[in-house]
Amino acid sequence: MNQTLNAGIFGQHHNCSITLSIGPCVLCTLPLLFFSQACTGIDNIAEAITLLELNNWDLVAAINGVMPQENGILQSEASQANIYGPHSQAATAEAAVAPPATSSSSSSSPPSSSSAFCPVLPSRHIVERQPRMLNFRVEYRQRTVEVVVEEGSAVGEIKHILETELQVPISKMQLKGWKSGDVSDSTVLRSLHLPKNNSLYVLTPDIAPTASTSQNSVLQESLNQNFLLVISHREAQRDYNLNFPGSRTIQEVKRNVSDLTNIPVRHQQWEGWPAAESDDSMTLAASGISYPCHHLSVCRRSSPANNQEPTEECADVHMVSDSEGEDFEDASEFGVDESEMFGMGSSTGCRKAPLMPENSENESDALLHFTAEFSTRYGECHPVFFIGTLEAASQEAFYGKARDRKLLAIYLHNDESVLSNVFCSQMMCADSIVAYLSQNFITWAWDVTKEANKARLLTICTRHFGSVVAQTIRTYKTDQFPLLLIVMGKRTSNEVLNVIQGNTTVDELMMRLMGAMEIFSAQQQEDIKDEDEREAREMVKREQDEAYQLSLEADRKKREAQEKEQAEQLRLQQIQKEADDEKEAIRLSLEHALPPEPTEEGGEPISKLRIRTPSGEFLVRRFLGCTKLQVLFDFVASKGYPWDDFKLLTTFPRRNITQLDPASSLLEAKLFPQETLFLEAKE
Repeated sequence: MNQTLNAGIFGQHHNCSITLSIGPCVLCTLPLLFFSQACTGIDNIAEAITLLELNNWDLVAAINGVMPQENGILQSEASQANIYGPHSQAATAEAAVAPPATSSSSSSSPPSSSSAFCPVLPSRHIVERQPRMLNFRVEYRQRTVEVVVEEGSAVGEIKHILETELQVPISKMQLKGWKSGDVSDSTVLRSLHLPKNNSLYVLTPDIAPTASTSQNSVLQESLNQNFLLVISHREAQRDYNLNFPGSRTIQEVKRNVSDLTNIPVRHQQWEGWPAAESDDSMTLAASGISYPCHHLSVCRRSSPANNQEPTEECADVHMVSDSEGEDFEDASEFGVDESEMFGMGSSTGCRKAPLMPENSENESDALLHFTAEFSTRYGECHPVFFIGTLEAASQEAFYGKARDRKLLAIYLHNDESVLSNVFCSQMMCADSIVAYLSQNFITWAWDVTKEANKARLLTICTRHFGSVVAQTIRTYKTDQFPLLLIVMGKRTSNEVLNVIQGNTTVDELMMRLMGAMEIFSAQQQEDIKDEDEREAREMVKREQDEAYQLSLEADRKKREAQEKEQAEQLRLQQIQKEADDEKEAIRLSLEHALPPEPTEEGGEPISKLRIRTPSGEFLVRRFLGCTKLQVLFDFVASKGYPWDDFKLLTTFPRRNITQLDPASSLLEAKLFPQETLFLEAKE
């Protein structure tokens, strides 16, 4: 392979018997050396030669060891194909499928003059060299330890870390799970060509489990563990890596394998089950299989053509197990195809009940039936399916507040696909998937097994997502189902981010769901920012409107208060005017009722009175001596000083005339022949 690859890149390999201390001949060595330096960016020629020797002068393996890619393809492969022609492409394809070369520990230093042959390449060919980190998930009994080391480390360094974490001596520790078999402690990890993420397990046969752990507690812990079953299908020459919880029964495992291999349970012939396994209803934890990984093989059991077996009615394919296979006759003897008998064909024979009735008028009723039947088949641990129309599910997922929005996961089931049973039981019912979907997604489901239901789904998708989504669903074949469509709502339309097919694993499914969530989270943050800004603008506008309304209300109240005050003033002024008018009328009536002022020439006694007002003025008038005091009071009142409000006093001695009898005369009051009085307001 190495010669084929190098010949494809640099031309036909020539026959040469000359070898140097650094490996092959110079004509073979220099092109490999120059190209490895250009791809890896290693300036030190000795280091580049050592890297090539560690990989037996395999250029692709050496470059992959320095710059590993997720898909195992070099960054420079495309450029190699363009530079060196189709031979390079063929060599690259061969190198991609070939097993990694055996590592070699030999190394030698090149002559110092070899550095003169280092080519000068454009800077875009230089790749920054960074240490590659490897992740190891190590299982030991009921514990899991995560270890991260550099690719250049040795296996012994992992054991040193585990010795600290697990308190297990290195001398009693066996580190298992390497794809290349058992390795020594001095083996460099780079030489094993490991992927970024790896799973290992520790065995300690010399250390017995603690005696304090009872058998029941150990069994209970085993039920919660996950077992990796590596099942080899001998006829197809294919291996299946299936993860099952310890609570799964052997019968359920055989059913799942039946869906993968198309071998009915009654025709399965197994190798690798423990000798203690005698009942298909036994759980994996109690069966005695190896933890965390156990290898099995399965093939179709050969049976005589004329084998006559007693028949038995079957209500469901899941009731058939390996131990019960003796009670059934071969389906071919009755002219019934096995796929029809096991619910994989169009026959009305023994099959699973459909997840969704055909031609159901109400989508909610159809989804209730789907959920109930799904729980019956695969258990209660499954995603929470939205009960309602696809439009209602879209409203729930896309049109709430930005912080409450979620992705929409549309699960499309097809019972005619052999992947459906495994996908539902292993992926959709996995605790991690169920929790992640429930937290971040609105999950809506539909069964497309029946053509009528499929046509109805395409109509619904066309109405909500457009014809592109419906056409995408049409392009998928039956054996590619089930499908999981991840839909994200946008401002103007809905976008299908991802279509996950049934041929996937739990880890891959989780990674794709998390990838969709990363895209959605970025969009959601923008929506939240826009929504917050919009709400802030609306709040400012509301506050301004409220302040304006308050200002209007204050102005209105102020205006009403002014108007009320003015009205009150007018009322008081009117009352005062009326009172003044009334007083003036009384004063005028009193003034007109007063007797005329007598003259001094008359023969009757006359009293001359001087009355000082509060303003300092004097009122002077003559009265007859026989005039009543009431006339004096009326005279004072006619001048604006009513006797109800003022007192009329003499100067000396001080007397209050208003307290005397108004009917008495001035003579009787001793106000004759003249007197000075003054007015004083009553208190």
